[in-house]
Amino acid sequence: MLPCFMKCIYCEHPYTYLLADKQRKCGKCKKKFSPKKLAREKKLFALFTAGVNAREASKQSNMHVATIQKYFERFRRNITYYADEMYQKNSHRVTGYDEYLYLPKSLKIEESIEKLQHFLTLSYDNKVYNIMMPQTRDLHYAEDDIQKNKLLLKYLNFNKIAKLSKAQNTITQFWDYFENFILQYKGVSEEQFIYYLKEAEWRFNTAQT
Repeated sequence: MLPCFMKCIYCEHPYTYLLADKQRKCGKCKKKFSPKKLAREKKLFALFTAGVNAREASKQSNMHVATIQKYFERFRRNITYYADEMYQKNSHRVTGYDEYLYLPKSLKIEESIEKLQHFLTLSYDNKVYNIMMPQTRDLHYAEDDIQKNKLLLKYLNFNKIAKLSKAQNTITQFWDYFENFILQYKGVSEEQFIYYLKEAEWRFNTAQT
């Protein structure tokens, strides 16, 4: 086997070897990887970055839509980890923050208060970072008590976390962006909501760069 000038994806050693099964093996760490799989992931991430939905990406890549969705879910998780890393590096530069309550426009607030998604948006250098807050049902109000629900809603709406006025443009711009962004998805589950929020955050921040 002759070494090839293809970097190892694990240790970045410059020499890897082509094996009989078309995988490559690193000359240093000895780990294997598939160039074909890497090329596929690169193509799908380019489609994801361009905002192409899973169904259209399936047509363009000739891959099953369920497979595309799994890749897209992985991309969103990686984006979430990346967002946390970026925030850790820039947390000292935060200039403002405010809380936000999101409910799909198709739901009535009086009947769906327990489905409110509650998050805190921080801003730094014209970018944002979002932190999920406890959902309203976790505050142990009786779901069938209308008066308590109204009081809870009033509390969440009017007892805002303190904020710095100079950061409001960036924060409110993100909220507007997020409201439009999430409309393209029908029925995001509570468990997956954080990943779509982070995707919106990533796209918004990328546009600010």
